[in-house]
Amino acid sequence: MIRSMTAFAGGEQELEGGILSWEVRTVNHRFLDISLRLPDIFRFLESDVRAAIAQRLKRGRVDCTLLWKKAEPGEAAIQINRPLVEQLLATAREVERLGTGALAPFDALQVLLWPGALHQPEADREALAAQALSLLSVTLEQVVVAREKEGKQLAMLIEDRCRRIQAQVDAAKCRLPEVLEAIRGKVITRLAEVTSLPDNDRLEQEMVYLAQKLDVAEELDRLETHLVEVLRTLKHKEPAGRRLDFLLQELNREANTLGSKSADVETTRISVEIKVLIEQMREQIQNVE
Repeated sequence: MIRSMTAFAGGEQELEGGILSWEVRTVNHRFLDISLRLPDIFRFLESDVRAAIAQRLKRGRVDCTLLWKKAEPGEAAIQINRPLVEQLLATAREVERLGTGALAPFDALQVLLWPGALHQPEADREALAAQALSLLSVTLEQVVVAREKEGKQLAMLIEDRCRRIQAQVDAAKCRLPEVLEAIRGKVITRLAEVTSLPDNDRLEQEMVYLAQKLDVAEELDRLETHLVEVLRTLKHKEPAGRRLDFLLQELNREANTLGSKSADVETTRISVEIKVLIEQMREQIQNVE
C-alpha cells in the first residue's frame, strides 16, 4: 500500500505542570528532511525525536513543533522553604533578645521576601520527556494514517491511468496488421514507379527492412510489462515512490520510441495520448512516499 507524503496531525495532553502539544506537517520531498522546533527545556530530546520520526516516515519534508505551556502558579504550586523560614524566625528572635533598644517590627511578608524563602518546584524533566515522546508517537501514528488514506486515493488515480494506457496499447496492437499491410502497399507502389516488372526478391528485402524499422510490437510489449510492474509496485508495503518514478521514466522512453517509429497517424495519436497519461501519473507519483 503506497502512502502520500502530504499530511498533518496534532496531539495535545494536559499534565499537572502544563500542557504539551505536538504539530506535525509533512509535504513531498526527494528525501527525508526533518525540521524541528523544540522549547529550550526539551532541546535534549532532539535526537530521540528525529529517530522516532525516521522510524515512521521514510520520505518527505517534516515540520515538527513541540509547544509547552506551563500551568499558572497556584496555591499548591508555591511552597515555603520551611527550614530556611524557621531559621530566619529563630534568628530574628535572637536579635530581639540581644537588642538594647526597640527594634522595628517586621511582618510575615518581609520574611517571605527573603531570597529562597519561597520556591516553585521544577517539573520532572525525565517524566516530561517520556510523556512528550509518548504523545509524539501517537501524533506520528495519526500522520501515517492520514498518509495511507491519501495514498489510497493516489493509487486509484494511478491504476486508472494504467488501465487507460493499456487500452491505448491494445488499440495500437490491433492496428499492427493494418499498418504492415499499408507498408507493403507503399513498397509495391514505389517499386512499380521505377520498373514495370517488380523484383520479388527486392520487394521482400524492402519489406523486411521496413518491418524491422517500423515494427513497434516490441515497444508495445515493453509498455505492457512496465504497466504490470507499476500495478505490482502499488501493492508494496515498503515506500515505492522512487521505484514508481523510475518505471515512469521507462514508460515514457517506450512511448517516445513508439511515436518516432510510428508509420501512421493513428499510432502517432496513440503515442501522444500515452505520454499525456504518463505525465498525469508523474504528477501523482511526485507525492508518493
